[in-house]
Amino acid sequence: MSSIIQPVDNAAVPDFLTIGHISRDILPNQGFALGGTVTFAALTAYRLGLVSAIATCADAKLMAELPSRLPTIGLAVRISSETTAFVNTYHNGFRTQYLRARADRLLLEDVPESWIKAPIVLFGPLDQEIEASFIRHFPRQTTSILAATPQGWLRRWDADGCVWPAPWAAAEEILPLLDVLILSHDDLLPLANQNRTDADAMLTKWSMQVPLLVATDGKRGATLFRRGIAEHFPAYTAQEVDPTGAGDVFAAAFLVSLHRHDDPRKAVDFANCVASLSIEHEGITGIPTMGMVAERITKSS
Repeated sequence: MSSIIQPVDNAAVPDFLTIGHISRDILPNQGFALGGTVTFAALTAYRLGLVSAIATCADAKLMAELPSRLPTIGLAVRISSETTAFVNTYHNGFRTQYLRARADRLLLEDVPESWIKAPIVLFGPLDQEIEASFIRHFPRQTTSILAATPQGWLRRWDADGCVWPAPWAAAEEILPLLDVLILSHDDLLPLANQNRTDADAMLTKWSMQVPLLVATDGKRGATLFRRGIAEHFPAYTAQEVDPTGAGDVFAAAFLVSLHRHDDPRKAVDFANCVASLSIEHEGITGIPTMGMVAERITKSS
């Protein structure tokens, strides 16, 4: 069972809860940056004004460091023998990943009971650590949003740890449990033989099983699918420095805006803007505040 090693500020229940493996992203100098969907998403929600929390597994050493590394984020952590660790390299916009260590699968007991009722819950698997049975325990309510970024369900790894695309075996089971699915075209193209038409057909099919689906596409922007109907939104101009975590930042920003305004179209444009700011600096340092987002939206209008 996990323990709350850092309570959420001035609240029993966070506004935004994200669940999945936190990761060590190993750097060329053999140091590491804190990574994983949960890291980028929780920090994004916090910087956009919400009370934010993470439920995860990590080894004892990292668990002890997390409160100082994420001082503004609620933390529920179960000790695992290892922390999920990746090596990421980029070449011409494409990423090659190696999985160097993997934390334990997540269990329902890893989420504090009161946190399950958070208004926004984002499932952010990295390495097949969240199963459909886990998601079934979260109540569907008109006042809350259950969302997922399926990247961790769309990958496998070989004996050397090299990460490869894999079909989402549990899609038909998980999609009806969600309100929102957010993913990248890059995650689907390898499964569609790099054919964008086939990838879009897959997205259209999935969108019939979930109320809202958003597919990000880098400099091309993002597409909102509602029950098979697609609408494209252009990206904001940005000077790219580090694309790591941009999809996770987008996902959190979309959910924050959707929660506040209940307007999916406005949420996609807002998330495009937030993501454009996030890639202009290294890692989590690029995640913007509401003031920075408002300024860019004003300049672009």
